[in-house]
Amino acid sequence: MKLYKKTLILLACLILVVPTAQAARVAGVEIPDSLTAGGQTLVLNGAGIRKKFFLKLYVGSLYLKQKNSNAQQIIEADEPMAVRLDIISGMITPKRMEQGILEGFEASTNGRLGPLASRIDKFIDIFRAGIDKGDRFIMTYLPGKGTTVSQNGKITGQFEGLDFKQALFGIWLSRKPAQASLKQAMLGG
Repeated sequence: MKLYKKTLILLACLILVVPTAQAARVAGVEIPDSLTAGGQTLVLNGAGIRKKFFLKLYVGSLYLKQKNSNAQQIIEADEPMAVRLDIISGMITPKRMEQGILEGFEASTNGRLGPLASRIDKFIDIFRAGIDKGDRFIMTYLPGKGTTVSQNGKITGQFEGLDFKQALFGIWLSRKPAQASLKQAMLGG
């Protein structure tokens, strides 16, 4: 009986000590609770669904060094972070994505696209090359290295500058985000 009690106590202690690392699930997409970028672990800040009218288009997830609910601080920060987009609709075409990205950059920069124009065009080229339901895009920013974009694990673009990262992340986090509810979800709300 003593051995049984000791075993139960030991098991209870192990359960309390071992953290449970469960991923979130949004619109059927499993979202990991962390990503590795530049040798650093980024934690899931929040994730939500981008909708247009009645369509669910993609799941957007934000990863940071540490959780933060202040959108402006996140946009301005010169530290590792990532946005992950999981495409969940076949209704997203390269042309629609291009239009959405351009509108997002316009809103994020208050229409001041001039210094970013060539990088934005190169960024849009990634989506012009093709986009399908099930695709996963990860946009990772590393200080001094810029923003790397991957599609389904393959690097598809590299963009210099904190200014580009600020405008890009502003698509989802600025005062005029792509969708207010997605912004709130990505901020952990």
